[in-house]
Amino acid sequence: MSTKNYVVVGGSKGIGHGIVRRLLNDGHHVTVLSRTWDHQDLDVNHIIFDVALDDLNSDQLPGEIHGLVYCPGSINLKPFRALSPDAFRQDFELNVVGAIRVVQAGLNAVKASGSGSIVMFSTVAVGQGMPAHASIAASKGAIEALTRTLAAEFSPDVRVNCIAPALTNTPLTARFFSDEARAAALGEKYPLARTGTVDDIAAAACFLLSPDSSWMTGQILAIDGGLSSVRK
Repeated sequence: MSTKNYVVVGGSKGIGHGIVRRLLNDGHHVTVLSRTWDHQDLDVNHIIFDVALDDLNSDQLPGEIHGLVYCPGSINLKPFRALSPDAFRQDFELNVVGAIRVVQAGLNAVKASGSGSIVMFSTVAVGQGMPAHASIAASKGAIEALTRTLAAEFSPDVRVNCIAPALTNTPLTARFFSDEARAAALGEKYPLARTGTVDDIAAAACFLLSPDSSWMTGQILAIDGGLSSVRK
């Protein structure tokens, strides 16, 4: 396998970090954009970057990018009546505007690779209609629309796909897993009788980055334990 260049935005924790480790294990060069980096044992190019505050210039990135992953997200779970318009704006800025700015900065380098792949993240709540998910579902719904639009616009040079996970055990969702009995009960709601792991989602992301998915673009890949399509 030839060594390739990958950029992972939000690669210091959770799913993003799982993707970084998989790419490094496969011998690739990885650039991580995140606010912090506490993994000095890993050989990455780290760029301090806050998607909500910082501008990103193309000259900060490798000249050739084979895969670009946008991982930042939010989990602002509140009833609709408790969400202010500003809460919707903040989630949209993080989930959608941040992704737009990163893709615009990296697009020429992704095209330069000859067969680049862009991976973004949605949520099972976009297609399922879940209480207390109004803000996150609204912004991630925009990500799904953006995925399909960019897939059409960038084809055939760049593939654009999206992963829509269900509840996954990450630092962002730690409060749902702090109690073992509660975590087990949550898992029983899924057809596969468990919630997701970082590796479940990272494996799917690396598949979408790899040549193994070379005939896929504009897809929303549900990695959700069957929640979106199966009833027990």
